Amino acid sequence: MSQAPLVLVDGSSYLYRAFHALPPLTTSKGLPTGAVKGVLNMLKSLRKQYPGSPFAVVFDAKGGTFRDDMYAEYKANRPSMPDDMRVQIEPLHQSVIALGFPLLCVEGVEADDVIGTLARSSAAANRPVVISTGDKDMAQLVDGHITLVNTMTGSSMDIDGVKEKFGVAPEQIIDYLALMGDSSDNIPGVPGIGPKTASGLLVGVNGGIKELYEQLDIVPTLPIRGAKTLPAKLEEHKEMAFLSYQLATIKCDVPLDVGLDDLHLIEPDREKLLELYTLLEFKSWIDEIQRDAKRVELQAAPVAEETVEVAAPVEAAYTTILDQATFDVWLKKLNDAKLFAFDTETTGIDAQQAQLVGVSFAIQPHEAAYIPLTHSYIGVPEQLDRDTVLLALKPLLEDPTKLKVGQHAKFDMNILANCAIGGDPAHGITVRGIAFDTMLESYVLNSTATRHDMDSLAKKYLDYDTVSFQDIAGKGAKQLTFDQIALEQAGPYAAEDADITLRLHQELHAQLAAIPSLASVLTDIEMPLVPVLARIERQGALVDAALLGVQSVELGDKMVELERQAYEIAGEEFNLGSPKQLGAILYEKLGLPVLKKTGKGQASTAEEVLAKLAEDDYPLPKVLMQYRSMSKLKSTYTDRLPEQINPRTGRIHTSYHQAVAATGRLSSSDPNLQNIPVRTAEGRRIRQAFVAPKGYKLLAADYSQIELRIMAHLSKDEGLMNAFRDNLDVHTATAAEVFKVELDEVTTDQRRSAKAINFGLIYGMGAQKLGKDIGVDTKTAKAYIDVYFARYPGVREYMERTRAQAADQGYVETFFGRRLYLPEINSNKPQERAAAERTAINAPMQGTAADIIKKAMVRVDNWLADSDLDAKVILQVHDELVLEVREDLVAEVSEKIREHMSAAAQLDVPLLVEVGVGNNWDEAH
Repeated sequence: MSQAPLVLVDGSSYLYRAFHALPPLTTSKGLPTGAVKGVLNMLKSLRKQYPGSPFAVVFDAKGGTFRDDMYAEYKANRPSMPDDMRVQIEPLHQSVIALGFPLLCVEGVEADDVIGTLARSSAAANRPVVISTGDKDMAQLVDGHITLVNTMTGSSMDIDGVKEKFGVAPEQIIDYLALMGDSSDNIPGVPGIGPKTASGLLVGVNGGIKELYEQLDIVPTLPIRGAKTLPAKLEEHKEMAFLSYQLATIKCDVPLDVGLDDLHLIEPDREKLLELYTLLEFKSWIDEIQRDAKRVELQAAPVAEETVEVAAPVEAAYTTILDQATFDVWLKKLNDAKLFAFDTETTGIDAQQAQLVGVSFAIQPHEAAYIPLTHSYIGVPEQLDRDTVLLALKPLLEDPTKLKVGQHAKFDMNILANCAIGGDPAHGITVRGIAFDTMLESYVLNSTATRHDMDSLAKKYLDYDTVSFQDIAGKGAKQLTFDQIALEQAGPYAAEDADITLRLHQELHAQLAAIPSLASVLTDIEMPLVPVLARIERQGALVDAALLGVQSVELGDKMVELERQAYEIAGEEFNLGSPKQLGAILYEKLGLPVLKKTGKGQASTAEEVLAKLAEDDYPLPKVLMQYRSMSKLKSTYTDRLPEQINPRTGRIHTSYHQAVAATGRLSSSDPNLQNIPVRTAEGRRIRQAFVAPKGYKLLAADYSQIELRIMAHLSKDEGLMNAFRDNLDVHTATAAEVFKVELDEVTTDQRRSAKAINFGLIYGMGAQKLGKDIGVDTKTAKAYIDVYFARYPGVREYMERTRAQAADQGYVETFFGRRLYLPEINSNKPQERAAAERTAINAPMQGTAADIIKKAMVRVDNWLADSDLDAKVILQVHDELVLEVREDLVAEVSEKIREHMSAAAQLDVPLLVEVGVGNNWDEAH
């Protein structure tokens, strides 16, 4: 029987990772606890995974180490430990000890050195060792006896795993770190040498840095980018490389007061754990200890017949308000509350056409009420008068000092604004004082952890199963609208909505409060935007239905012609919409290559497959792609938009979504304005149907090359920043660099190629795809990319730095602190990991651009409200705002729009805003 491994846990590594990567938690008194819970969860998991193993949990001790004496700048650029992390160290240490784990902190060295010493000692005694860590430095310890595991990701790493991940053997890891440095520890390394270059050098000389410096003459011959310039660079920084080697080396001879025989687990101290878990408010673990204690008690007295009382869940107190006296009591409660949750029930989900059925409120957890107003089924009890109730609620709901929380509150705001008290369309309720929105709290906390609807959030954060709408209304064609649902069911359902909203807020707000940057994103960006988007949705956009009708006919004619061309190429007629018939034509009759198969093993005719075949100049896929494009425009826009005109307003009212795109970008639906193509004549013609009313113009304000400007700011690349600071056309500037010509000699084709390079690289495009896009072979495209990175080295460094940071902490951040978590960044599957790395590079730029346009919308909205000018924002698409402006105010509004949008963020390069004006959206754009 094999010997159980010694398990060494890198407590300091996991403390940092749990603090930064896991959703934060705080107690009711504000004590942060998320990192403690994360580390303890991992320890419990390890204990189950390695039964019978000796353990040691190792943390860094306070104070400096021998490395600080060796290099004064060691870890100098690491930010000081956040207070919210520092206060968790002591309760974590106490909890680890109370759980029965040996805990080690040795002064003068790091946790890595203690782990290295114990690991080597155990391996020398032929005992297997498992090191639980997320620190890449530990890879130098891996050998035939020592394996690394990452409990957070579930991955493990042996000798082959080290070679696969880093491109070098474990015995070369110190040399690898010495060359590339480590920004997290401020180990300098050799400037300009990244992971690929470091591994390429070590493999090329078949040794470490000692062998490398003995063979500098062969470096120019190695298949490494920029190999010819490397010897001089290495020679210049030789002293720093060898110092970095010493700094990166884990000390494996630390004098310790404990030996391997002292590292056995002991029984948990349940009394101490109960005290700690009570302080930390780990309720489920408290219950677990109490259940265990009760079970032990019962086992000790088996003859005693005893009823074990189980604490009953808190019973909700929900009220359906049908009389004036109860309404008056609740109105006073709401006015006295510091914060209350509210929700509306309606006849549908279109906020511009649905009718209000009732409203619900919650003032504290488990206490809520529903006020039915317009239920209309046979036998419905008498309800309070709708207008009387709304007029009584109006001062409360419009008071900005009465703080409110909603779930997707923008919908409720629009319903109440359109409620037409007394039948007057202009007389609604303008809700103010919405301080929080649970949908947005969840979205900001972690955009990818879950869906952000109430049912999903209640399950994830409260472990609570809500009553679904289908439970009370039925499904399909027979589904009831809310006004037809009996109050016996409708009342508790509606009250639960408000109650769960309040309870979710309390849970999510506590977690956000522990991460100030995320709390700021919520309070400074997302929440101020809610009323702005609500106003834009209600304003709507004017469209020319007659023009759309003409375009629809023309698109239909083009589709008929494309259909005829497809038949001619195929040599027979077939159904262009039938995958089976299309597959037979493409692959059996015409013999085109099969690029992908469906789950059933059939050759795929999906759009991405046709697009790839069209790129390869096969004529039928080209025609089919054009046909599908025309069909989509016709069905989605020219046919559909006239049907979406609101009969009350005569306008189209899109819905904007704040909590869908993972990066923070807004999306829209009914209609989806983000997907109207602008690169085709047919797409631009659809924009011509969005028109200004008589006496007005449309004004379109668009950020110029905003993501490239953000790239310049984030990368700090001097060449890129200077191009923007000097107000150069950055694509022309890049073309001049790549093609080695003067600025005034750059051709249109060269600028187009440079534009593809600029945008392609930040989206992770490789040489093969770039070559196809600009019409050159892969080798030439790769040469262009190499020149680009040579001219803009800061961009490459940003990309490598961002990949490394994402892999280390599990997320990336925007300029304003929004986080995007990347669960696949350390995946064992290369394709998943590569996709996550591309996202890691692009997300900070796309997310920052999204944050900037949101801040700009709030600035512009505030200015318009204060100025009382006859101008309104009617659309937001990507990086563009579209306004409807009275003709005589166009010059004034244009100037102010530039000013406010340019001031939305302070980057190291200027934000340029381009403004266009026209009678329709296409003219303005």
